[in-house]
Amino acid sequence: MIKKILTIIIVHAATSYVHAQDSTGVSSGLKISGWADVYDRYNFADSLNNYTSFTNSQNSFQLGMISLKAEHSFGKVGIVGDLGFGKRAEEFSYNDENTMLAIKQLYISYTPAANFKLTAGSWATHMGYEVVDAPFNRNYSTSYMFSYGPFFHTGLKGEFTVGKSVFMLGIVNPTDLKSANFSKKYLIGQYSVALANDKVKLYLNAHAGKLATTSKNNQFELVTVGMVNDKFSLGYHATIASYQAETNGSWESYWGTALYLNYDPVNSFGLTLRTEYLEDKKALLAPLSVPLAGGAPGCNIIAATLSGNIRINSLTFIPEFRVENASKEIFYKNTGTGTTNTASALLAAVYKF
Repeated sequence: MIKKILTIIIVHAATSYVHAQDSTGVSSGLKISGWADVYDRYNFADSLNNYTSFTNSQNSFQLGMISLKAEHSFGKVGIVGDLGFGKRAEEFSYNDENTMLAIKQLYISYTPAANFKLTAGSWATHMGYEVVDAPFNRNYSTSYMFSYGPFFHTGLKGEFTVGKSVFMLGIVNPTDLKSANFSKKYLIGQYSVALANDKVKLYLNAHAGKLATTSKNNQFELVTVGMVNDKFSLGYHATIASYQAETNGSWESYWGTALYLNYDPVNSFGLTLRTEYLEDKKALLAPLSVPLAGGAPGCNIIAATLSGNIRINSLTFIPEFRVENASKEIFYKNTGTGTTNTASALLAAVYKF
């Protein structure tokens, strides 16, 4: 069924594109792109030992996701449709049913002035350093902060540009809900600016609102991306998320920080080292309060991931090695006993067109 749907979409998009070219002699602004990824992951404890997104497997060849994205603009109006097929798409749209075929993004934009744009629909979150689509991350496995932050927003946002600064403000459904038939909504915001002749970009991100219950949630973060030279770049991500308890109204938080070091000696090869620290003393994130941890709930995790990027035209191979250490026994050995540390390796292939 999915194969038939994908074939119909591709044929229809291609036919529409050819018709637009032939009827006017000028491109109508239609752009079609896509990507796909596969991987194999092995944990050296011969256990799953995975608490982050999209790599929940052990010693198995896995299909990630195939995506098809269509963009079209006409004058001041534009539309984007982004479909995902596969396990990665299903995890991305975890609040929906039957999401092996998922609408990752679908939004319409209107630009009434050169420095102002309105967007309505559903789009990937502005929060965080990493994204859902494998071709646009240098590490294949994801960070804890990406995995437990928002994935997407559905609602209305406005973006206002002043020089090299951009201000964004929007009102959306609660995190990761395409449909929310109740009055509670979230506010989202971002301030971004390009510095040092556009070699450094700074992002201040936020979202805040009420959940489906009476409790409240907010998250604030800093993301920076910098080019040192044509071979070396770095990224930094820091976040703090807080939740209001329903019982006594008190606020509890978790926070994390990650550094990304990127080195590309040649165009065909690059390395990325991601180091991450996550602290969740109140066990707001479920994996950090598993019974095996023992004693009081909550702990902290240090993780380091080294990934290679071997590029052959549109194809990228990503060999990766990841080690993690927790303050409590949240990982498992193949005997079923607990351990505070684990290591895994994977090999992924990503194709983009």
